[in-house]
Amino acid sequence: MISGVFIDRPRLAIVIAILITLAGVLSALRIPLAQFPDIVPPQVIVSTTVPGASAQVVEATVAQPLEGQIVGVDQMIYMKSNSGNDGSYGLTVSFQLGSNPDVDTVNVNNRVQQALAKLPPEVQRNGVIVRKRSTAILEFLQFYSEGGKQDPLFISNYVTINVLDRLVRTLGVGDAQLFGRLDYSMRIWFDTSRL
Repeated sequence: MISGVFIDRPRLAIVIAILITLAGVLSALRIPLAQFPDIVPPQVIVSTTVPGASAQVVEATVAQPLEGQIVGVDQMIYMKSNSGNDGSYGLTVSFQLGSNPDVDTVNVNNRVQQALAKLPPEVQRNGVIVRKRSTAILEFLQFYSEGGKQDPLFISNYVTINVLDRLVRTLGVGDAQLFGRLDYSMRIWFDTSRL
């Protein structure tokens, strides 16, 4: 019986279908973010540098003491580390879904402070950075020069100097990375006879 009304009046059926679609779109846009579940585990990043050290030295003097102290922190799932030949060290600690990232960061930082006495003096002077991070990428920004006035090297350098630090310091931003980074370089030739 109701179907007969819509069959006899197709314009009415189209208008009602459009109104229902618009109501659905407006409702979807107004859903608060708290309604969406966490789908990626919270992570805490530990990073430091040992100037002039190889990856093997970093692994022996920094990675082993830190990882030995951090392993077993509350609600930890796993951890992954990377020691570089430039003296850099990075440790990513992943936690269970639903854990509080702030509490996880404090717990990892407490463990790092306990291991600080076992680390080389250079690391103690430079410090160990502990920060929380979400693995979900929320936004990509692209920088370009209008009219092609600046080359990609200049734009990359400008973003590194002026934009990247401000983004990281913005409230609510866990991490910011520059993909396709280009850096200025300088080549120096020594006259060995004058040394």
